[in-house]
Amino acid sequence: MRLIIALFAFFIGLALQGPTFVHAEPLPREEIEKFVTPPYALGEPLNENGVWSLLNSGGAEAGYVFETEPLAPLPGFSGAPLNIMVMLDLEGRFIDIKLISHNEPIFVSGLGEAPLRAFLEQYQGLSINTPMVVGVPYGHDAGGTGVTYLDGVLKATASVRIAHESIMAATLAVAREKMQGIQASPPARPNRDYSEDMTWQQLLEEGIARHLVVTNAELEAAFAGAIWAHDDPEAAADPEGLYLDLWLVDIGAPSVAKAVLDDEALADLERFLTVTPDAEPLLLIERARHGLVSEDFVRNTAPDLLGAIQDGLPIELRDADMIFDTLPEVPEGVAMILRVDRRLGFDPTREWDLQVKAVRAHGMFQPELGYETFALTYAAPERFYLRDEIAKPRPAWVDALYNRQGDMIALAIFLPLLFLLLGPGMNRLADNPRYTAIRLVILAAVLGFIGWWGQGQLSIVTPLAVLRTVIDGGAFAYLLYDPFSLLIWVATIIGFVLWGRGLFCGWLCPFGAMQEFTHHLGRLLRLPKWEPSAKWDERLKMLKYALLAGLVAAVFLTPDRIDKLVEVEPFKTAITTFFVRNWYCVVYAAFWLVLGMLTFKGFCRYVCPLGALMSIGGLLRGPDWIKRRKECGSPCQLCKVRCNYGAIKPSGDIVYSECFQCLDCVSIYNDPKTCVPLVLKSRGKELHIPKAKEVRQ
Repeated sequence: MRLIIALFAFFIGLALQGPTFVHAEPLPREEIEKFVTPPYALGEPLNENGVWSLLNSGGAEAGYVFETEPLAPLPGFSGAPLNIMVMLDLEGRFIDIKLISHNEPIFVSGLGEAPLRAFLEQYQGLSINTPMVVGVPYGHDAGGTGVTYLDGVLKATASVRIAHESIMAATLAVAREKMQGIQASPPARPNRDYSEDMTWQQLLEEGIARHLVVTNAELEAAFAGAIWAHDDPEAAADPEGLYLDLWLVDIGAPSVAKAVLDDEALADLERFLTVTPDAEPLLLIERARHGLVSEDFVRNTAPDLLGAIQDGLPIELRDADMIFDTLPEVPEGVAMILRVDRRLGFDPTREWDLQVKAVRAHGMFQPELGYETFALTYAAPERFYLRDEIAKPRPAWVDALYNRQGDMIALAIFLPLLFLLLGPGMNRLADNPRYTAIRLVILAAVLGFIGWWGQGQLSIVTPLAVLRTVIDGGAFAYLLYDPFSLLIWVATIIGFVLWGRGLFCGWLCPFGAMQEFTHHLGRLLRLPKWEPSAKWDERLKMLKYALLAGLVAAVFLTPDRIDKLVEVEPFKTAITTFFVRNWYCVVYAAFWLVLGMLTFKGFCRYVCPLGALMSIGGLLRGPDWIKRRKECGSPCQLCKVRCNYGAIKPSGDIVYSECFQCLDCVSIYNDPKTCVPLVLKSRGKELHIPKAKEVRQ
C-alpha cells in the first residue's frame, strides 16, 4: 500500500511541475477570418501571439479574437494541444467559441466532434468573472456561490477539462494584457445585520459624505480656449459664486442611511431594496445651479448629466424614482437617489469616480454643445459590507478526482484485494476447485466496472502522449485529468516489479477479459480450436513489437497521424464507445472477438502494441514467482501443453514476457492428482530425468 501511495504521489508531483510551453505559430489572417461570422469582422493584429481586434458591423472595436494554442498550449490527452478560437467582448463575455483543430482520440473517430462542439457552445454569454467548473449539468448553481457548471461529455471527461483549461488560460492572458479593470473578486454587499449609530457630522469626519465644489471661475477655466468660453454670462458675472455644490453619500449600508433619511424615507428605501436587493443606492444633493439633471430628464432613467467609472469601465447609474426627505442636519438642495446594480461588477468599497457634466451651448440656431467633466472620488467603508469569499474552482485535476471519488474509492479497494489474492493468496486461489468461476467473476468485474463503467481501459495512446510531451517539453498535467486510469497505471507498474506484465494483461485489461469470455463461449459452442504451430507462434509474437516500434517512430516522423495509427487497438470501439462507431471500426473489433472463439486471445498475444510495452515493462520483474520442479520440461510437458499463451518453453522455463498470470500452471504444480511428478511420487514411482537435464529450483 505504501508503494502505491508513493507512486501515485510521484505521478502527481510530476504532473504538477510547471509547464514549459512550446508556442505554436498563430494562424494567418485568411485562416482565422474563416471562424469570425457576421455581424462581426476581424480587425488588426494586436500582438505576435495571435490576438486580433474584433470589429462590429459599424467598424468599431467590439472585442478580441484569439486562438488558445499560441497563448496556452496545454497538451491534450493525445499529447498535442487543442486549438480553439475565442471571441471575447470588451466586458469579458464570451461571444463565440469554435473548434479549430485537435487530436483528442475520443473525438477523432470515437464519439466524433459533435459532442465537443456542443460543449464549447455552453460558453456563449458567460463572463470570465464567473467561476466555471466542468462536472455537473450546465447552468446549475451551487447554492448561490456564483459558480457556473458546464456539462461535460460522457467518456471524454479528460479531454473536455483540458479544453476548458485551455480556453480559460488563454482568455485570462488576453484579459490581463488588454482589458484592465475586469474584476477579480466578488463585489461587496451591505451587511444588513450590522448596526452603528451615526450622525451627519460623523459621516463628514469619516469621509462617508463627500463634497464636490466647483466655482464659476473654475468652470470658466475649464472652458477657456474653447468656443464655449463666453457662453455662460452668469459665470462671468459672479466668478466667486458656486456652479456646483454637490454632496454624495452611499446609503446602501443601513447605518449610513439612518444618518441621513427620515423614518418614512427609510421605510421606502427598505421596500425598494426588497424588490431590488442587488441595487446600491446613492444619495446626491446639489445646492448650486448645476441641478444634477437637465430639463429633459425622465424619472427612472439614467441621469443625463451624471456618470460613473470604476477600474476604467463605465458604471450604469439609474434614478431610483424615490420621493424622500432627509434629516434636519443634512444639507438641503436638489436631492435624488440613484441606483447601481452590483451584479454588473460594481464594488462600493473600492474607489470609483462620480462624473458630473457641465454642458454649454454655442450658437442660436442648432447650437453646438460642449461639455467639461468634474469628478468626485468615492469609496464606502469596508466595515459596513460583506464580501463573499471568491468562488474559485478547484484545480482541474482535483475536480476530476472529486467528481470520481466513488469510483476511485471502489478501485482503491479492488486493487489491493487483487494484489493480496495474486500475492499471498495465489496458491490458495489456484488450488480452489472453483478457480475458473472465480477468475471469470473477477474478469466480469474488470470488464463492467473498470472498462464500460469506469472507462479505465489503458491504451498505448497514453505512453505515446507522454513520449510526445517529453519531446515537446510540455507538462504532464493531462495525466491527472483521468485519475481512474492513472491509478490503474500505478498498479500496473507495481505489477511489473512483482509479476511482470501478467497483472494487467491477465487481470486488469477489459478487452483482454472480453476476449477470454469469447474463448469460453467458443468452447461452449464446441467450435474448433485453431492455434498456429510453435514456430509460427514465435514469429507472430514479434508482430506486436514491430507495431510498437512503428508507433514510436510515428511520434517523431508523423505525429499528426498518431490518432489514426493507434486505431490498431480496438479498445476504443469495444470498451470506450461500446461499439457505437463507424461500421469498419465495429467490424475490426468484432473480428478479434470472433477470432478469440477459435484462437485464444489472438489480439493480445500477437498484435497488441500495449502488450508489447507491458512485456518490456515486465523486465522490471524481481525473482521468478512461478515454481518449477526438476522434472518440468524433461520429461514432463503437461504445463507447456496446457498453457494457452505459449509462455512455457519445452525446457519447462516460464517466458515471463508472454505470461498472462492465468495461474493454470500453478494449479497443475500444486495438484497431486494432476502434476505428473506428484502423481508418480504418490505411487512410489519417479520420472526418468536425462542426465543432461539442468536441475531448476
